[in-house]
Amino acid sequence: MAPYDRLRTDGSIPSLENGTWWYAAVAGEAADSFSARVRKRMRRACLGSVLLMAVVYAGLVLTATGQRWENAVLTGRFTDETLAAAHEANPSLQHITVYSLAVALLVLTAIGMLRRRYALTVTALGAVAASLFLAEVLRRFLLARPDLVEAPAHLSPNSFPSGHTAIAVSVMFGLTLVVPYRARGLAVGLCALWALAVGAYTVAAGWHRPSDVIGADLLVLAVVCGLVAVLARRGKVAPARTRHLPLFTLFVVAPLALVAVGGLGSGTVLLIDSMYVLEPADPSVPRLAHRAGQALVAGAGTAVTLVLLALLRRVDLGATPVPYRLTGTVATEPTGPFPTEADHEIS
Repeated sequence: MAPYDRLRTDGSIPSLENGTWWYAAVAGEAADSFSARVRKRMRRACLGSVLLMAVVYAGLVLTATGQRWENAVLTGRFTDETLAAAHEANPSLQHITVYSLAVALLVLTAIGMLRRRYALTVTALGAVAASLFLAEVLRRFLLARPDLVEAPAHLSPNSFPSGHTAIAVSVMFGLTLVVPYRARGLAVGLCALWALAVGAYTVAAGWHRPSDVIGADLLVLAVVCGLVAVLARRGKVAPARTRHLPLFTLFVVAPLALVAVGGLGSGTVLLIDSMYVLEPADPSVPRLAHRAGQALVAGAGTAVTLVLLALLRRVDLGATPVPYRLTGTVATEPTGPFPTEADHEIS
């Protein structure tokens, strides 16, 4: 029997007043409650993200074919006339993630404190810290990169997953947690541009391979989904009463969907061309490989962003738990929480 189900010494049931620990516990534990459904959805997404990250690591890092292709991506970056040229002309851009991280953490903290959403502020900052910590631990100690193709020394160091991308994506997802529900779409749409630019720049600068960036995207998604599941377990989620306007779909979801579909589709075609269609000695292989890598990085980043938006659709974070009422008596029938309204569904 759970602590909040136990009777007091006088035979009474603990009061489940709105906002109390007892209230949140019952709301989060009810099998058909809104919190329970959100928690279940987030757990599945977390597990799915980890499995996909394992697939990316196994396919592109632990196989000779994957290593050859990513080595070609790093070689082909010198043929890029935009990102590579910008990197050579502006070496100061290598510090952008450091400056951006400091500013972003201050912004996350300020928004959360102004809204008095202290749990969400801690969760957002924890998402950034946990993502960066896990990325460094995995890269340095757990996910090794064996040299299967006898690559040059400058191409062989392990860098899976990307810490730079983990910082950028976790900041974007942290902003998703702390901003009001009405402003979530606009915040994600603007911050996604910065996060995608950081991922593209790390590949163009030769710091990371496409698998590193995609792996970091999936790692951060798993971390954030796990943290939101914890919030749901504590009854810190509620159905959003305000539906998104059509402008949200037009200016946020539609562009992200186009980038995701176009990036993943064109990247896959270019990857097949550079891997299997052209001869390895063809001078156009590195250029195609680099373009394929950039397209896949952009497509995967936007796809992960859309997945999180879909998971949080109609979910208001940090809100007052859904009202519940207790029916029945201890002596005659079971006592449990039930929604007061029938429309508390995740659509």
